[in-house]
Order: sequence, then structure tokens, then C-alpha cells
Amino acid sequence: MSLTQHVKSVATAALALGLSCVLALASLPAFAGSYDDFFVAVRNDRSDQVDSLIKRGFDPNSRDPKGEPGLLIAAREQSSKVLRTLAEQPGIELDALNPAGESALMLAAIKGDLKAASLLLDRGAKVNQPGWSALHYAASGPEPKLVVLLLGRGAAVNAGSPNGTTPLMMAAQYGSEDSVKALLAGGADAKLRNQLGLSAADFARKAERASLAKQLDAGSR
Repeated sequence: MSLTQHVKSVATAALALGLSCVLALASLPAFAGSYDDFFVAVRNDRSDQVDSLIKRGFDPNSRDPKGEPGLLIAAREQSSKVLRTLAEQPGIELDALNPAGESALMLAAIKGDLKAASLLLDRGAKVNQPGWSALHYAASGPEPKLVVLLLGRGAAVNAGSPNGTTPLMMAAQYGSEDSVKALLAGGADAKLRNQLGLSAADFARKAERASLAKQLDAGSR
């Protein structure tokens, strides 16, 4: 092969390689940077950008590097517009869990975000799951109306966590007294104890809520 033929051969190979690279880039999902753009938009409640990315092929069920789906991030950050956009997507995984075993409904519940929780429930999110539940989270949070909402949607009032802790125990230590009242009115059993032998009254005492502990002790007799 002459030098001229060799140069032409190299040039042809280079052209073919360049063309294959262009085609490979063109086949990538959506466009370069869409992954980062999506999660920035979710955290900043930019629903129009999220909607645009999804329409261009981005998977709304994608997870960030920590394994958090966008829907859960929207619930945690209270990005209400993005939450609605994602919740209404066909094929969205409403009950997806993060590595800690939390769902979007659970995060909305502990935030006391009644509108977000109602939206997720209306779209079909599950009220109950094994282990820690949305009711545990609502009972620990600031909004007793969320406790009432979940009970009205069929939440198991005496659901036990992996160590047997009930929503009433969580409310007794961390939640409002109105949440305690709502749980008792919904059938919560003050006599139950977790695997450490602690009752709801004991949880109240740990939080130095002596009056509440006294009421729970009376209700457990």
C-alpha cells in the first residue's frame, strides 16, 4: 500500500469512527445534562421544566445518586407543583421506597403536608405497608388532620414498626396531643408495648409529658 493509500485509509476509518460517535450520542436518552437538570428542577419546584424533560423522554421514576426517586424528593422539599406533575404521570411509581424504606406519602405525612398527602392518596398511593407506615410518620408530625385523614383512608391504627412501636407511641413522644386523641378515638390500644416493653405512656414520659402519660396510663387499665 502506498503512502497516499494509507493516508486515505486512515482518514476513512477516522470518519467512520466520528460518525459512530455522533450516532451513539444521538441515541442517549433525552439530552446531555437532563439527569442533573431533572433533580434540580424537582428541588426547586420547577414543574414546567420537569414536564418538558419528561415529554422529551426522561424517566419520571429516575432516582438520584442517593437512590431517592423524584417523587419522594418533591414530597420532602414540599415542591407542590412538581409533586402534582409527577403524581399525574402515567406509570409513576407512587409507592416507590427510598433506601430508608420511606414512601412519598410517609414524607408528606411527617411534614404535615395535608394537600400533598391527599393528592397522593387520591392518585392511589398505598396507606399501609409492612414496618413503619405513613400513620407512624403522621403521628410523629405536626398535623393531627393528617392522622385523621389516614385513619379515614383505612390506615391500620395499631400498626407495629419492626420493633413493635405503634403510631400512638410515636404521637405520645413526638406528635401533638390532638394526634394522640385522634388515634385513641380511632381505636388505638394504649395497653400495647413494643419489643423493649415500652407503652405509649412510657414514650410520653421520655418526652417529659407527664400529664399525657397519666392520661395514657389511665386508658391502659
